[in-house]
Amino acid sequence: MIDWIAPARRKLLSRLTPGDPSLTALPIDDPLNDSAIAVRRIIGALARTAPDDAALPAAAAELERIAEALESRTRPVRAQLSQMWQGEGIARHDPATGPENPIAPPLTMRDAGNGWAEGVVTLGLPYQGPPALVHGGVSALLLDGALAVANELSGSGGMTAQLEISYRRPTPLYVPLTVRARRLRRDGRKVYTMGEIVADGQVTVSAQGLFIVTDRPRAGGAE
Repeated sequence: MIDWIAPARRKLLSRLTPGDPSLTALPIDDPLNDSAIAVRRIIGALARTAPDDAALPAAAAELERIAEALESRTRPVRAQLSQMWQGEGIARHDPATGPENPIAPPLTMRDAGNGWAEGVVTLGLPYQGPPALVHGGVSALLLDGALAVANELSGSGGMTAQLEISYRRPTPLYVPLTVRARRLRRDGRKVYTMGEIVADGQVTVSAQGLFIVTDRPRAGGAE
């Protein structure tokens, strides 16, 4: 089950250190972060490897050995969730911005001024939808994350209630993408936010979101 954090215990993740413009978790020099980077490299390499490559059988066996070794040492889900909910732990595992989540690019966002949260990310083959283009679901993931970061920046963090995505033109792979968002207004617990992805100076995807200000959930009884 998921319990709810009382407001007094809630830790906002807007800034990691006073005066630091970074709004998302940053990589740190430790084995978990380094392992996530290595797995990200493996995912990228596999996406570019031919299915009949002679090196694959040995690579698969080695990866299986590593997976079994790690799985034998994993913590119970409840313990892991409880740990993640301390400080910026949950942000470090975020699927869009978390440096310790191998499926995250990851997108690092900063305070760009005037209420804007902004980051630049380049996506490769693991994030492909149509040939040479970013999958639409990946664009939605990045924008949902960016809108949430913008809300935290404005002091109005909450949960996504509605997310409207407009795909204006194809979003290319292997091109630096600017992902930016800002809060538009707040009406009680309702927060209205917008964001966009820009490639080569053109908006490729835009989003409008409705968020509900609430306390963060925390791990309670998951196993």
